Amino acid sequence: MPLSHRTSGSTARDDYLEQILHLIEEKGYARPIDISKKLEISQASVTNMLLKLDKEGLVKHEKYRGTTLTKEGLSIAKAIIDRHETLTRFLELFDIDKDTIYRDVEGMEHHVSRATLEAIRALADHLQAHPDTLAAIKSIQSTSLD
Repeated sequence: MPLSHRTSGSTARDDYLEQILHLIEEKGYARPIDISKKLEISQASVTNMLLKLDKEGLVKHEKYRGTTLTKEGLSIAKAIIDRHETLTRFLELFDIDKDTIYRDVEGMEHHVSRATLEAIRALADHLQAHPDTLAAIKSIQSTSLD
């Protein structure tokens, strides 16, 4: 169970915090140019958003040195990643193709409520623990798609 289920309240902020954490985990640091490449937006736009996130206390941005997450920023980034992983895990149970899952999760992860996320997590846990129930649902699913 994650410590926080909160997001920043903004899809763009969520995306930045998530990518910053991924970069830090991958490379040990997050530079504007790396964030720019990951999010496929201009470096100038990234720098502007990093300055805003710094003012909001979500990151510590130092020109020419890179960006780190504050305690609050890290908590939000981890919650966003947990949402992403929970939704992905649930949809993967139904053998949906990875591209569709990625697009769907990117749309849902910023808007799903805590209560709904917890219901999806509980359902995914149950279905993984009870493959017979999952098989029965898949059989209903395949007949409804015909």
